[in-house]
Amino acid sequence: MSQSKPAVLALEDGSVFRGTAFGADATIAGECVFNTSMTGYQEIITDPSYFGQIVTMTAVQIGNYGINPEDEEAAVPRCSGLVVREVSPIVSNWRSTMSLDAYLKKYGIPGISEVDTRALTKKLRVDGAMKSCLSTLPLTDEEAITRARNWQDMAGSDYVKDTTCKAPYLWLADDASRYNTQYLPVGTTQGATITPTKKFKVAAFDYGAKYTIFRKLVRHGFDVQVFPATATHEQVREAGVDGVFLSNGPGDPSALPYIHKTVTALLTDYPIFGICLGHQMITHALGGSTYKLKFGHRGGNQPVKNLETGKVSITAQNHGFATDPKSIESRGAMVTEINLNDQTVEGLRHKTLPVFSVQYHPEAAPGPNDADPLFSDFYKMIEQRKAGKI
Repeated sequence: MSQSKPAVLALEDGSVFRGTAFGADATIAGECVFNTSMTGYQEIITDPSYFGQIVTMTAVQIGNYGINPEDEEAAVPRCSGLVVREVSPIVSNWRSTMSLDAYLKKYGIPGISEVDTRALTKKLRVDGAMKSCLSTLPLTDEEAITRARNWQDMAGSDYVKDTTCKAPYLWLADDASRYNTQYLPVGTTQGATITPTKKFKVAAFDYGAKYTIFRKLVRHGFDVQVFPATATHEQVREAGVDGVFLSNGPGDPSALPYIHKTVTALLTDYPIFGICLGHQMITHALGGSTYKLKFGHRGGNQPVKNLETGKVSITAQNHGFATDPKSIESRGAMVTEINLNDQTVEGLRHKTLPVFSVQYHPEAAPGPNDADPLFSDFYKMIEQRKAGKI
């Protein structure tokens, strides 16, 4: 990195954190949140669910293994800014192609280091996620606070329109540049493809999806037809799919009535699996409601209990809104999983329709693989529907 220069992070409550600039020369505003993952910073900053947010990493040092194209979850970084305690002065990994600093510079994302991220995280836990301003340009504390307060609040914002794909496309499993070995289809080895005996075609709605979601679907026996968030139920039916997948995405789930309408129309026609924002879209399609959490769940170490089996899984999460459990009690659905930290809803299942969803990220990246079987459950659900058993 070049000679150090000052940077500032200001919160809407008037708090100011001064530090050292890295990444791009820019001034941005967004919602300041924190992520508790120890690794996976590249996947985090490229996760489209972070659109409009300034991400604080609680791990002490970030950037030590650099950046590589295989681990990107989108074509470009999607967070607004990055806050860290320390940027590693050394990049050491055989897969690395550039430093974190150079990567953020390339895409115009500012970062601030030498910040007391422990104090910042505690403030966000106590007072909640806040509107904020991050600047690596000359800016007074007063100017930064004003810009933070003037930023449009996350609640009520439709950010899906900024992160969804523009047109339908087929996710190609034979594009080697999109796959690490662990994401190749089951029964496949590098350089020799063994296709599953039976494959189902799934319509995957891209609300701001991570690449690994599509990789995991392919791995578990699906041909993936990706649709933009604005696609209609008629377009899905015309595609002749066997099931529907609803992805993660950013923003307020209640601000997406056009998606609610489409999912409502699809509920009775296809097996449906939703994650994160997709889970919230099922909530609204059933007539339920969502609300904003104080500081959200973001990290690869969130404990979730399945109320039907008693099993506890450690999950990867990234969301600031949650389903109101009372709002779905009379809507034909039931809560299947809860977060053990705060008892919020982490999963639901329709009582009669082949529809289920989880609030967390079963594809992880980064994070544990405890929830990987959910993709197999989705496959089995479609298989049973095709056989006329459900």
